[in-house]
Order: sequence, then structure tokens, then C-alpha cells
Amino acid sequence: MSNSSMIADHVRSVYSAVSGGSRDHQDLVSRSWARCLEDYGLDPGRSTEPRVLDAAQMKDRVVRMDDLLSCAKLEMANLYQQLADNELAVLLTDTEGVVLSVVGDPGFTRSAARHGMREGAVWSEPEQGTNGMGTCLVEKSPLVIHRDQHFLARNIQFTCTAAPILDASGELAAVLDVSSQSRLLQQYSTVLVGMAATTIENRMLLARHRRDHLVRFHSRPEFVYTLHEGELALSAEGRVLAANRSALLQLGLTRFDEILGCDIRQLFNVALPDLVGRSVRSSFHPVTVYGARRGSRFFAVAQPPQRNAHAAREVAERPALARAPAAEPDGGARLAGLEFGDPRMAANVHRALRVVDRGIPVLLAGETGTGKELFARAFHAASQRAAGPFVALNCAAIPESLIESELFGYKSGAFTGANREGRRGKILQANGGTLFLDEIGDMPYNLQARLLRVLEEREVVPLGGEAPVAVDIQLVSATHRHLEDMVARGEFREDLYYRLQGITLNLPPLRERADLRQIIVQAVRDEACGREVSIDDAALRALESHAWPGNIRQLRTVLRTALALAEEDRITLRDLPEELTRARKTREEHDASGPALNPLQSAERDALLSELERCQWNVTLVAQKLNTSRNTIYRKMKRLDIRTVSSERPA
Repeated sequence: MSNSSMIADHVRSVYSAVSGGSRDHQDLVSRSWARCLEDYGLDPGRSTEPRVLDAAQMKDRVVRMDDLLSCAKLEMANLYQQLADNELAVLLTDTEGVVLSVVGDPGFTRSAARHGMREGAVWSEPEQGTNGMGTCLVEKSPLVIHRDQHFLARNIQFTCTAAPILDASGELAAVLDVSSQSRLLQQYSTVLVGMAATTIENRMLLARHRRDHLVRFHSRPEFVYTLHEGELALSAEGRVLAANRSALLQLGLTRFDEILGCDIRQLFNVALPDLVGRSVRSSFHPVTVYGARRGSRFFAVAQPPQRNAHAAREVAERPALARAPAAEPDGGARLAGLEFGDPRMAANVHRALRVVDRGIPVLLAGETGTGKELFARAFHAASQRAAGPFVALNCAAIPESLIESELFGYKSGAFTGANREGRRGKILQANGGTLFLDEIGDMPYNLQARLLRVLEEREVVPLGGEAPVAVDIQLVSATHRHLEDMVARGEFREDLYYRLQGITLNLPPLRERADLRQIIVQAVRDEACGREVSIDDAALRALESHAWPGNIRQLRTVLRTALALAEEDRITLRDLPEELTRARKTREEHDASGPALNPLQSAERDALLSELERCQWNVTLVAQKLNTSRNTIYRKMKRLDIRTVSSERPA
């Protein structure tokens, strides 16, 4: 079909949909199209490019949004890295639809810029019709505008996934958007964009309320200090100044005006000074509090303003005999909560607790998505440094040209475009706490020597500086790559490798976990956030038998989508992605037909099948129960024509 025919067809579709009824009975896209025609007077066949602000106008906006941009840029880079697609861009707009920042593959962003996806372009709905960024500003909710759902025919080649970013009083602050040329609607991108928007909101609350008291809380202790925690900023008198969306959800509230201005004693059975004191005595591990309204149990930490943080740390770092007896078990419990009976994870937790506070570098190895950062945070919480900062840097998500300044910081005037006041790098930010270097195998070779020197001498020299600054950090590194092989190929420094490898903990992939069923059930509870949700047997078997190449991260994404689709608070097969249910059906059909085997082989096959079913097709657990090796089990499965959808192979 020619381009002119496509435009004509699209224009007819728009007019036909808008004439179909009142806005009250239209879906999101039709409502937006009606606004574009009737309120804005736009023409769907118009080919005019978006308006672009000049440099002076952009400078004013960037200055006004500086704190939000600082919180958003790293998360935008992480989101782009997670989506791993060279035909998409991550964009951030202000409340008027002006694009403030773009992250993406240079080739795609150059192409997208010709369509107006560039910094300074105005993508409000009144100017560009129905689109991810502009329509999200109007609807104030996450949405996807897929190709010909755009109002203007010139934009129908794009799929836009957008989520609002709210400030700590519930007001719209910005929109985060992923625009791609994919022809497929990808549910996981909606989830990731929403998670990134939530992370930016949480970062912004913390940045804007550094001089206020902060309370972090959740109904489960392991979710304090994570994306899911409730956050409250309070005045010295204990009045709520700001809150995040999770805080409302945890407390059973729906509007920000229900919580802003409340005294903390209207929310929990504790006064602010008491909660701060208990938190300090427990080394800022979560302590138990109860809701003032319903009596629900929560786990909370109250942190004083940053100007008082040093005094708080002095109290927290007193000798162990002066601390509350419950502090150590609370920290260990958070680590212990990462396993539900898997022997390898139990060994990892035990070994981690043995080396905590010994100054030993920890290297976490494992496939992407196995929970390395969650383990690192739990390790930090179990240490005497828990009151100090936990600073994470993804070495793969930061452009090589920026990673040096991000890690080591820089002095004023160190390079063109540098902040006039300079910037403390991640190492200095982690002083007194834990530095988590994720994907350490992707650190540029030339920076590895500088990092080694910091670890050896315990001091750092910022870019453009001369005097070294002493630092005291616990280093935790993580990688999904084989560093030993990289050393052999000359891609990673051998001396740094041995310096990082104080102790190496290998996190098993999800498909090899003996506690897979318990992980799935617990993940359903966690993602349900208080809802009573069950999962039927067929859906549970499909989840257990899946290969999970994306591990726990992929499992949680699937469960979030399933919970959104589930009716009557019960997850069934129809709520799961097609690839899970199709693979399960194929395996069951194959097993039902059965291979041509002699009676002895058939008996052996039936026995092994029964054992595999009892162990939820976890080959590692079957091998342990039969006192043999995984390789032997795989050979038997091949000989007896037993197939599994799991992608694991013998080592």
C-alpha cells in the first residue's frame, strides 16, 4: 500500500471512530482522538513536524527541572539497557510535553530526531495529537499508543509506552516514555517503564527532602530499602511533608491529601523520636511497628536529616554490647529471607553472614536476573554499615565516556560541560557504607587500574583534583560474565580480579532452584501487595516447568502481568504468556504419546518421570535425591526420550 493510501485510510479511521458515540463511552484512544478533532482542531493527515524550543527556552526549563533530571538520567540509561533494543529511545518530558532528555542507540535517535523525537521538541496532545507522552499528560496514567492508535498519520510507525512521574505530593511532575519502531505490543516494556518511573519518583523524594526526617516501611522487612518500600518525609515535629505511592498503598489510602499533614502517630503506634531512637539502636535495620487504624504490622526505619546523619552513625556504630539485642538477627533475617530451602542459596547466605564486617570484598556471580543486587542490599543491611549509604553503579548502563566521572567524581572545571560545583563520585558517595558495582566485567579496561588503586590505598582522587581523599567502603561486585575467562583473554586485569575475589558467591539460576515453587508462591504474594490472590494448579505447573532465561526478574514481570489480567483474584493459565502455556502443552502431549521402549525401559522411564514431577522438573534436586550427578540424569532422560522445556544443559 502506498504512503498516501495509508494516510487516507488512517484519516478515515479517525473520523469514523470519533463519530461513533459520546466520550463517556469511548476508550482511551477514541477519547483522545475526539479531543484532537473537537477541542484542538487538529487534522490527522497533517505532516508538520513538532515545534522545537530554542536554546534559551530549553536552558530555563532544564534549570527548573535539574533535580528531576539528575534523578532520571541514570534510570533512563538502566531502562534502555534492560530493553536491549537498538530501535527504541527513552524520553523524558516536562508537564507541557517538552522533551528534556533522550537516551537511545545513536543510529535510532538520529532517525527519530527527524520525526521530532529530540530534546526541545513539544509532544503535548494539543500540538501532536494522540501520542504516548502527550496523552499520558492528559490521562495521568500509564498507557501504550501502538502505531495507528496515534492521531497524526505521520506518527503511526511508532509504538509509545509512557508512565507519569508524580512528585511527593501526588502532582504530575514529568512523563517517562519509550518510543520504538517495533510492530509488536510488548507487555514487559510497560512493566519496566512503570518500574523506572516509580524509581525516579522515589529518588526525587529522597533528593528533595534530604533535610527532613525519612521513614521507610513495608509489611515485609525484606522490601525496606527496595523499589517497593513506602517512603514518608516528615518535619521535626512528625508531620508528613511528602509520600510516595507505595506509602499510600501500604496504608490503604487512595489520595495524597489523606496523608499529607498527618502526624506520624495517626499512621503508626509510635512517635517520631521513639522510632528514630529504635532505628538507631538497631543499626537502621527495620523494626516492628503497627498501623494506628487497622493494627496491621509493618517494618520501618526512621532516618534523621542528612545534617544529623553523622551523629546518628556515631550512635549506631557503638560497640555491639551497647546495641539492641535484636539488631543482628534482623540483619541476618533479611539475608535468610532470600532462600526457601535451596541448599546452594542457603550456603551462600551462611557464607555471607560469616564474612560480613570483615572487610572482605564480595563477588556475586550468576545469570542476569538472579537477584544479585537484592543479595548485595541484604548483605549491606546485615552489616554494621547499614546506617551508611548503599550506592549502586551499573558499569554496563553508563556510557564509557561518563563512567569515570560517575565513579571517581570530578572537581569544578575538570572538563567542558562539567557542573560548576564539581561532583562527588560513587566511591565517595559510598564512604562509610557499601559500594555495589554491578556488571563489573563491563568496566572499561583503562579504568580497572584506577579502581584497583582505590581498593589498595583506600583513597580516591577526583578528576581534575590533586589531593587524594580517604574512603572507607565495603565493596560488593556482581557479574554474569566469566571473569576468569576474560582474564585469560586479556580483557580483564588479573590483579583486579584477585582483589575483587575475596569471596565468590554463585547465585543459582531460577530453573535450578530447589525452592522454585516456594519462590513462585512468595512472589505472587509480594507482587499482589496485600491482595488475597491464589494460583491454580495448571498455572503453577506451567510456571514451574518454564526455563526462565530471565530468572527472578522475568518471573516477577510475568506475575505482574498475570495479576493485572487475573479475574476474581485467581491466576489461571489464560493469564500467562503464550510461550509458557504452549511449551507446557507440547511437553505434555509428547509425554502422553510415549516412546517405543521395552518393559524394563518403560518402568525406568515411569520411575524417573515420577521423580521429576515430585521435584517440579528440577534436575539438580532429582540428582541429589538419587545420589547421582546431573549429567547422569540428563543422559537417562535422553536415552528414555524424556524432554523438558527447561533450557538447562549439563555442565
